[in-house]
Amino acid sequence: MKKQEHILIIGAGLCGSLLALRMAQRGYKISLMEKRPDLRKESVDSGRSINLAFSNRGMKGLRLAGLENKVAPLCIPMKGRLIHSENGGQFMSPYSGRDREHINSISREDLNIMLLDECDKMRGITMYFNQKCTDVAIETATASFQDYLTGEIKVYEADVIMGADGVGSSLRKSMLDDRKFLFSYGQDFLTHGYKELSFPPDKNGGYLTEKNALHIWPRGKDMMIALPNLDGSFTVTLFLSWEEGTYSFKTLDNKKAILDYFQKEFPDALPLMPNLIEEFNDNPTSPLGTIKCSPWHAYGKVLLLGDAAHGIVPFYGQGMNAAFEDIVVLDKAMNKFPGDWNAAFRAFQAERKEDTDAIADLAVDNFHEMKAHTASAIFQEKRKLEIAFEKEFPNEYFSKYALVTFREDLRYSEAMRRGRVQDKAILNLIYDKKITKGQSLRQQLDLVMAETRKMLHDDAVVRGMETE
Repeated sequence: MKKQEHILIIGAGLCGSLLALRMAQRGYKISLMEKRPDLRKESVDSGRSINLAFSNRGMKGLRLAGLENKVAPLCIPMKGRLIHSENGGQFMSPYSGRDREHINSISREDLNIMLLDECDKMRGITMYFNQKCTDVAIETATASFQDYLTGEIKVYEADVIMGADGVGSSLRKSMLDDRKFLFSYGQDFLTHGYKELSFPPDKNGGYLTEKNALHIWPRGKDMMIALPNLDGSFTVTLFLSWEEGTYSFKTLDNKKAILDYFQKEFPDALPLMPNLIEEFNDNPTSPLGTIKCSPWHAYGKVLLLGDAAHGIVPFYGQGMNAAFEDIVVLDKAMNKFPGDWNAAFRAFQAERKEDTDAIADLAVDNFHEMKAHTASAIFQEKRKLEIAFEKEFPNEYFSKYALVTFREDLRYSEAMRRGRVQDKAILNLIYDKKITKGQSLRQQLDLVMAETRKMLHDDAVVRGMETE
């Protein structure tokens, strides 16, 4: 009888718990290791988690594991961005002109609990909490863990170790420290950090502002967003410079400065934040950065996935979605190379690395779009035109946002290439006044499509010359 292979997974967060479930479904023995306590038994620290925007690529991963119906009750649909101006005005910018397309607000904790509960039901998965990974011997797939409660250090042996342990990955550190193969690693932090705040529910448990939207207060150099929760509250996140400019986390160091800033920049939000001063002072300020590394695997023994392999900033709402999509791509590679870990890992990275680099770059782009461009007149004109195109020609036109977020059949890298060129084409046409009110919507779309095709052709020619 063939020996049942043992996979040790470091990290029981969203990616690690779904990965464990899928690998167990494939027949492997799983040890799932987590440094934090079991969040189903102990509450996690507040102020450290940006609400998640769950969309099609993430659903693809849950569908693979048979959890599509289990996640639905945890989701609040968000139809678009509700933009809040400095004078208190509001307008809705839909995510798509197709009625079926929206993203969902979901609690990181609720989703993680659901996945851990599913792991508990699965034969072959053993979960260990309060276990800090101190070292991984890459060539032999052995890992050392220290129990936070007892201090005891134990060594675990496996056939394969998979690291889904986030941006501070212990496995990635061990790969970086290894001197027997070349490992590239880079991290790029924004000058901004983030702090989590909240809007509480109203006295009847309802919502104090529009439920089915992602709220944005774009202010050029900084911004605030709010996502709804099932209990009627909103998770509010302030993105602000660490120390540059008149307003920064450094200068907002007292009650008066905080209140003056919010009164000036977010006057309609301030009345909804009775706990602002307490939350601002008590909740941590956290960094925002991009992590890229290569290779993600070594010796056919270890593999990085999710944020451990490609940490990104949250401004496209694709961090979790990309991690779940990783599992789908890995599953496909394992089907292609059954029993050959080295070949499967190579195929996984060969297909996936370009795409995760693309979504990392797009997320940084979207940071600048959200905090500044969403309030500009030309951007608003572009979005109105795109929504009209998608409503009238739903099978012909997809905005860059739709290509990235809703077209799970399209790779991130292709969505980025097409979306960026299309954005440039439509903005150029608007700026040059080649799109006019006297034209029909069909004529306007034909102009955009023709200009996009021309620019894609020119781009392809340039890239071809660069590779010669």
